[in-house]
Amino acid sequence: MTAAPLTATALPATGPARAAMIPSGAQPELASDPAQLADDLVADEQAVRDRSTPEPALVAAARRQQAAYRAIGRNPEWDAITRPRIPPQLLAAYDRNVDARRQLAAMTPAKATVPAWRIEPPAPADELLGDYRSAESASGVGWNYLAAINLVETRFGSIKGDSTAGARGPMQFLPATFAAYGEGGDIESPRDSIMAAGRYLSANGFANNPDSAIRQYNHSDEYVRAVDEYAGVLADDPAAFAGYYRWEVYYVTTAGDVLLPIGYSESSPIPVGDYLSTHPQ
Repeated sequence: MTAAPLTATALPATGPARAAMIPSGAQPELASDPAQLADDLVADEQAVRDRSTPEPALVAAARRQQAAYRAIGRNPEWDAITRPRIPPQLLAAYDRNVDARRQLAAMTPAKATVPAWRIEPPAPADELLGDYRSAESASGVGWNYLAAINLVETRFGSIKGDSTAGARGPMQFLPATFAAYGEGGDIESPRDSIMAAGRYLSANGFANNPDSAIRQYNHSDEYVRAVDEYAGVLADDPAAFAGYYRWEVYYVTTAGDVLLPIGYSESSPIPVGDYLSTHPQ
């Protein structure tokens, strides 16, 4: 499923609009009642798709949207309450987002520490969208799949740090794999890594079997399904990118979900209790 091109209208690039994306470190406050949570989510889904939404309101809506899907994902017993409150035009996106969250949760064990990462703002949205489109043109891999992988892997490059397997950069390539598909580029460059991802997926048969190609990226059925779901949301409505672009970095710990805001920087893992004692959520 390949999405139509998305323009960068209303997506921040530099200056005050970009500064508005920097979060405080506190998680959004959500309604405790599942029915109200669903109603608020509908309003936020509509706001992130509306190009007239001012940037501060757009950031706030995207943060609540993300937190709401995480909460619903953790509480399947709410499904009978929340799902009937979603209007028909948003129901497919709701189902895909909830399923993606549950798939990722199933493959993510809780850690007792927070990671040795830096969290930085992502590259400007218009640049990323241009990179996805260039990679699609060169490789035939849909821009929406490349965006979905970029979202899942590093929140569009916000996460700076090697994986436990040694993968690096915005698209999380092993250095040897990037050497084969990067055409001499920089593994840390958003454009070079996105172009390499298109080549890699194409070489692994994306045109005939997208799921098989994505599985080469991560040998997990849950990972493949999550990428498919986010790509499907973008295919159905490319404007959904505006919300995903403003999502934040959460880390699953034994103390629950921990938000790692822009500016977070640790050179080695630290106990989650120590972090939370000075960074209340």
